[in-house]
Amino acid sequence: TGLSTRRAWAIPIGIIVALIIALSVWLVWSHYRASQKAAGGRLMLAVLPFENLTGDSGQEYFSDGLTEEMITQLGRLDPQRLAVIARTSVMPYKHSQQQIDRIARDLNVQYVLEGSVRRHSERVRITAQLIRASDQTHLWAREYDRELKDLLLLQGEIAQEVAEGIQLTLADNRKPTAAAPAKLSPASYEAYDLYLKGRYFWNKRTAQGFQQAEQCFEQAIAKDPTYARAYAGLADTYALMSSYYLAPPNEVTPKARTAALKALQIDDGLAEAHTSLALIAEFYDWDWQTGEKEYRRAIQLNPNYATAHHWYAEFLAFQGRFNEALAESERARHLDPLSVIIAADRGAILYFSRQYDSAIEQFRAVLDMEPNFSRAHLVVGAYVETGRFADALAHIETWRRIEDGPWVWSMEVYVYRRSGQPIKAQQALAKLEHWNRQSHLDSTPVMAAAYVGMNNQDEALARLQKAYEEHSGALTSLKVDPIYDPLRGDPRFQDLLRRVGLGQ
Repeated sequence: TGLSTRRAWAIPIGIIVALIIALSVWLVWSHYRASQKAAGGRLMLAVLPFENLTGDSGQEYFSDGLTEEMITQLGRLDPQRLAVIARTSVMPYKHSQQQIDRIARDLNVQYVLEGSVRRHSERVRITAQLIRASDQTHLWAREYDRELKDLLLLQGEIAQEVAEGIQLTLADNRKPTAAAPAKLSPASYEAYDLYLKGRYFWNKRTAQGFQQAEQCFEQAIAKDPTYARAYAGLADTYALMSSYYLAPPNEVTPKARTAALKALQIDDGLAEAHTSLALIAEFYDWDWQTGEKEYRRAIQLNPNYATAHHWYAEFLAFQGRFNEALAESERARHLDPLSVIIAADRGAILYFSRQYDSAIEQFRAVLDMEPNFSRAHLVVGAYVETGRFADALAHIETWRRIEDGPWVWSMEVYVYRRSGQPIKAQQALAKLEHWNRQSHLDSTPVMAAAYVGMNNQDEALARLQKAYEEHSGALTSLKVDPIYDPLRGDPRFQDLLRRVGLGQ
């Protein structure tokens, strides 16, 4: 049956990973020492999606799981000197016909690991090869052909071989040890697969994507209630539903906190869960000290976790620490160079720091990759601040064809009023106010931006006060968002900044 097939396949994946890691890391580190890299530099490795050669598309579950496990385990071995590209940036190369040198340039890596998975009756065959990108030399290649029933017996032996191999290869006083592969049940592997699917939907940053992610993470927890990463994924989903104004903060943020704390109860060393708590402290509690502590803890635990660097960059930007924010954003980009959200949020940091031309360039690059990506529509604000009102309105028309809703109308109000077209601004405001009377979502940022645009400071500040009472994540950008500049001289605005921890 399909379930029994999955069970048969599930057992070897986490085990054979260990042996592949031992040999691949040995070669990477040998070349590392030979090349005499600068002390502060790190080698970059990309694990390309393992090819499913079973002839059954339903087995993508296992090949993708092997890819993810390779990335996770390699990334934890010695993150101070070896960085591994995140899954979101390597998965676009699945079934790709691009040459290794081109992929390596795109991802800015020196080494590439690629492989494939087959199954014949009761045996599994995994091939893997390590390639040096500079000259496409195949440094190492191995094929593993094992009986499924024997693999669990080899698990302890293989784990020990990994640890010893890495220790000998480094040839210094540092002795990193790979964790022994866990004896995972089929239910655990199914939970892991659901977790991967949840992260796929979560990365879309859409209402539907968050709903699908929530379902996947809940199903993963039902399969394996001890799976900490599934709780962290659920926490991130609820937290972003709030920060994207898709659900009331007071409704979903407590759920996010509960899930993150449960993840840490299971595994206190999980960087993903510390990152989740940092986001909650930032967007809901406005507790900047705790947010700083949790982001730093996450990065200390896993310097290769791109999301921790990404969210920490935004956290720094909200406080006006722009040089630090851009440096952290660059670290995130280095680890996940094809991530659309990391690229878009870098544009936001440039916009907040008043580097409008650079922000426009960054946002347009994002829109070239993904025309429907909502975060990149901040380009409208950058156009306005540079006086490019025609470009702003043209972008709004393009945006409207994708999503004709409150954010479009709010920015119309803002652009029309700033460009000296009060009648059109009032028409857009009427549509927005009609929507607001019927909406149950967090309308604060939408309405506040419109009222600022209309020079209605009293109404704008009333909306922001309501946001404070509801713990809206919209207030995190108060200190730096140019849209609030007309309010900065008002004592009520300065008092609000103080209450959310962003005052002078």
